Amino acid sequence: MRLFNKSKFACSFAGFLAAIMFLLIQPVGVFAQEEESVDQVEQVDSTSTQEVGDQEEVEAESAETDAEAAAVADATGGDDDSAAVEEAASTSASSSTARASKVEEKSNIPPQVYMNLFYYIILFLIVCAVVAIVNRVLSIYELTLKMNGRFNSLAGNNLQAVLFVIFLLVFLWGTYYSFAVWGDWAYRPAATEHGKKWDIMFIITTAICVVVLVVMHLLIFSFTYIYRMRHNRKAYYYPHNNTLEKIWTVVPATVLTILVLYGFFTWREIMNVPEDLKKSAVQIEVLGEQFAWQVRYPGSDGIIGKRDYKMTTANNPYGIDFNDKNSWDDIRGSDIVIPVNRSVRFHIISKDILHSFFIPDFRVQINAVPGMTNYFQFTPTVTTEEMRERMDDPEYDFIMLCAKICGSGHYNMQKKIKVVSDKEYEEWLSQQGKYFSEDLQKEFLAKDSDQSDSDNNLAAIAE
Repeated sequence: MRLFNKSKFACSFAGFLAAIMFLLIQPVGVFAQEEESVDQVEQVDSTSTQEVGDQEEVEAESAETDAEAAAVADATGGDDDSAAVEEAASTSASSSTARASKVEEKSNIPPQVYMNLFYYIILFLIVCAVVAIVNRVLSIYELTLKMNGRFNSLAGNNLQAVLFVIFLLVFLWGTYYSFAVWGDWAYRPAATEHGKKWDIMFIITTAICVVVLVVMHLLIFSFTYIYRMRHNRKAYYYPHNNTLEKIWTVVPATVLTILVLYGFFTWREIMNVPEDLKKSAVQIEVLGEQFAWQVRYPGSDGIIGKRDYKMTTANNPYGIDFNDKNSWDDIRGSDIVIPVNRSVRFHIISKDILHSFFIPDFRVQINAVPGMTNYFQFTPTVTTEEMRERMDDPEYDFIMLCAKICGSGHYNMQKKIKVVSDKEYEEWLSQQGKYFSEDLQKEFLAKDSDQSDSDNNLAAIAE
C-alpha cells in the first residue's frame, strides 16, 4: 500500500513551500523595512524640494496679486484702497490654500500597504501548510491502525452522531434562551382593541411553529444517533408507507388551512368597519412624503377638505384645495394625538412614492400609495402615560414609522403618537394652527376675479 498518492503529495509539497517561505519572512521584512526607510528619506527630500518650489510660486503669485491690488487702488483711489487690498489678500490666501491642497494630494501608496498584502499571503500559505500537516498526521495515524489491525472504519460515524447530539442540546438551549431573555423585547401586548385579536392569532401560529420545530429536531438528531451505522447491524429496508404519507400530508395541510382562514376572517373583522362607526370616529389624514409625515385634522365641521396635487404651491405644499370650504378650518397637527378608548379613522395618502403607515404597538400597517387613499380604523386602549408605567420608561412614546425603504432618509421618517384622555385631546386640538394661514388666504382671494364672491369668501373665512 502506497503512503502517498498524487493529491496528498501535492498538499505536502505546498505545505513544505509554505514552511520555507515562513522561515524567510523575517529577512524579507527587515529588507522591506530598510527599503521603506530609504524611500521615506528620498520622499522627504523630494517633498521638501517640491514644497520650496511651490512656495516660491506662491510668493510670486502673491507679489503679482499685490501689484494688481495696488494698481486697482491707484485707479479707484480714496476709500476703495482698503477694499481692493482686502480682495487681493483674500485671492492670494485662496490661491495659497489651493496650492497647498494640491501638494498634499500628491502622495503615493505607502509601502506598508504592500507589506500587509505580503503578510496576508504568507498567512494564507501557513494555513494551507497546517491543513496539509494535519492531513499527513491523520493519514499516518490511520495507516498505523490498519497495520496493527485496530482500524475502525465506523469511528467517524460515532463522532458525527455525538456531535449531532451536542448540537441538538445547544439548539434546545438557544430556543429556550430566545424566549426567556428576548421574548419581552420582541413581543409585548398590543395597545389597541383589534391588536388583541392579532396577538391571539400570532401566539397560536408561533406556538404551532415552535412545537413542530422542536419535535422535528428531536426526531432528526436523535434518529441520527440511535440508527448510526455500526458493526453487525443492517438497516431495515422500508421503502414506502401510504399511511405515513397521508398523515404528514393531510395534517400540515389542515393546520395551514385553519390558520389561513382564521387570519382571513380576522382581517375582515378589522377592516370591514360599519358605516355608523366610520362617521362617528375621529378623522385624521396622514400624508407621507420623502422624508416626513404631515398630519391634518378636520375642524369644527368634522370633515377633512379635499386635496389636489395641482394646488401645490410654495405656501401650500400639502396641496389642499381651498375651493372646498370644508378645508378652511382644517387643523395642522405637529404630532399625532388621539383620545383613548375612542375609534380613530386614519386616511393614509402619499405625495410622491410608496410609503407604509406602520405603528408596531398598535398592530397597524398599511401602505400609503400615490393617487389613492387607504384607511385604517382602530381604537387605542392604553394611554402614553400608562404605557410608560408599564414599560418602566418615563420617556417611552408610541412611534409611527415608514415600513417601506423609500430613500436615503427612510430611517428618520418617524412621527410621535400620543394617546391621551378626551379632555387633553380637546385642549391640544384647540391649540393647533390651521392650514389656511393668512398668506394662503391672501393667495386664495387674489385668484378670485369676482369681487362680490371674494367679499363673501372673506366673510366666510372670518367666521
